[in-house]
Amino acid sequence: MNTHTATDHEWAEVLATLPLFEGVRKRELRRIAEDAEVSEFAPGDMVVATGERSNSFYVILGGEALPAWKPAGRSLRTGDYFGEIGLLDGEPRSGSVVATSDLHVMRMSRRAFDDALERNPSIARRLLVELVSRVRKLERQWVRRV
Repeated sequence: MNTHTATDHEWAEVLATLPLFEGVRKRELRRIAEDAEVSEFAPGDMVVATGERSNSFYVILGGEALPAWKPAGRSLRTGDYFGEIGLLDGEPRSGSVVATSDLHVMRMSRRAFDDALERNPSIARRLLVELVSRVRKLERQWVRRV
């Protein structure tokens, strides 16, 4: 699919393959795609930087990126997402993300993100489960250090 000419319908088909959007109706996926924009980054491009204002949620549609907050070697890949924490708590970005290959992302504004969560509680629940998983992992790491 040519990312420059893909339709909202085609992007909805891509979203339907990602775990975050599992079970979301096709019509709603088209609406999410319609409310978002697709961006491309070259290897080495900074997607978001620590301390920036949190105003977007990103879903990786293709390619890889390296987040500053993950252990070395743990790349973000197709289906992974980032930017949700700052949108949820209103704080600046807590980490940077750099493209490590040609990267295609769907960027949702704060409004589009909030609307999608309100209309689709299953997406909100998946985000919550992922955040809880991250907290538990950090707690286990902290306990091992003590």
